[in-house]
Amino acid sequence: MEELNTALEALRFGGAMVYPLLILGVLAVAIILDRAALYGRCLRLPETLRNQVETYGFDWTDLENQLGSLGPRNAFGRFFQVIAANRTHPAWWVESRAGDEAGGIEKVLGRGLWVLETIVTAAPLMGLLGTITGMMQSFKVIGGAGLVAPTQVTAGVAQALIATALGLLIALVALFAFNFFSRLKSRALDEMERLGSRLVDRIRLDQESASSGLSFEDRRPRRAAAVP
Repeated sequence: MEELNTALEALRFGGAMVYPLLILGVLAVAIILDRAALYGRCLRLPETLRNQVETYGFDWTDLENQLGSLGPRNAFGRFFQVIAANRTHPAWWVESRAGDEAGGIEKVLGRGLWVLETIVTAAPLMGLLGTITGMMQSFKVIGGAGLVAPTQVTAGVAQALIATALGLLIALVALFAFNFFSRLKSRALDEMERLGSRLVDRIRLDQESASSGLSFEDRRPRRAAAVP
């Protein structure tokens, strides 16, 4: 509690630039919490679902049952559901619809990240501006006859240091959060693309089987007969 009071007391000497910096800090924390909740809810991919998509000859009904258990907000569920719902259409149509859905998911996941990226750049610059105004205040106290008010000079220096430190702290937090969420988004989209290709390959195989008159079971690879 004493450390918190000390920090609040120090912020009082940070000058006018402390207030916009605090607004940036609150905004960054709000976006971080919002993205953390969204990513934790939307990017959950059960291992059983991943294994089923990777399995040769999976059953579409079982896949749709698993997708239904994920809920409408799950990004993987939305993406795979689009492919499964259009599996009777040509493969190029399925890929087009899946691409549109992936673009929408990317927009949802990336919402607010540009604000974090802006804070990464703006916070140090605002801290630097607070540094300049604090030093100007210190130099203004020094008259032509020399140092006239040491306490006012040190107050200006404190204002400069506090604004700089606060700006750098906010920028570092926003930078780590931005890189973390960007990495999660990139990995999720890559996984969707990879697993989506598996589903489209299965659709192509089903369509080839239907055109050739062979069932999917007939196209399964069989073991070679043992030579006596």
